[in-house]
Amino acid sequence: MALPWKVAWITGASTGIGAAVALQMAEQGVKVAASARHLPSLPQHPNIFHFPLDVTDNAAIAVCVENIENQLGPIDLGLFAAGAYRAFNPEDFDMATFRRINEVNYLGPIQCLNALLPRFKVRKAGRVAFVASVAGYQGLPKAAYYGPTKAALINLAEALWMELRPFGIDVSVVNPGFVETPMTAGNDFPMPFLMNPEKAAALTIKGLKAGRFEIAYPLPFVLILKLLQKLPVGLKLRLLQRMTA
Repeated sequence: MALPWKVAWITGASTGIGAAVALQMAEQGVKVAASARHLPSLPQHPNIFHFPLDVTDNAAIAVCVENIENQLGPIDLGLFAAGAYRAFNPEDFDMATFRRINEVNYLGPIQCLNALLPRFKVRKAGRVAFVASVAGYQGLPKAAYYGPTKAALINLAEALWMELRPFGIDVSVVNPGFVETPMTAGNDFPMPFLMNPEKAAALTIKGLKAGRFEIAYPLPFVLILKLLQKLPVGLKLRLLQRMTA
């Protein structure tokens, strides 16, 4: 069956999951508006159209959405995959990094939604998908910069799922585990169940097509982390520290 979207807007489309989803959707006939700061890195395909964007620039986002709809038609899927990451080191506690990662990972998707939501409301249709992470399930070592922004996205998606349904707008959250991307390439610790971005993209598209709220993978890693959430918090933290030491 064909994908249910005519025009998809994907931020963070120059690398990783965003780029792989853009290519796979384009190959299946979707017109993809691919956005990123670095245009030369965006994937190439006749159905992929490049729209430069910094998701921390609110004014530029509004212009970008206007340009996409003028050129391609109404957006019916917004997939917000732009992200920033830096491993946390308590010996180098840096407020500037906290601010930058929060602006990209959390406020960036909200600003994109701000530009898209009024159009979805008028049309009484549309799907918004936030790319969060299993790192948002709970605190993890080295994730103090990154994890809280993904936890905030998961919480936001849950709230919006309830609030936007009366307007005919669907909300999804994508929670990947470790995926081979430039962001994870510099990690100096074991990454269990590491996936390639093509597999992650296929699972993302499958979940979105099925209308699922949470799309989480790989399943073994997701189940382990969700089981840990059921434990008393003190025991859970000690186990996590031992498992990642």
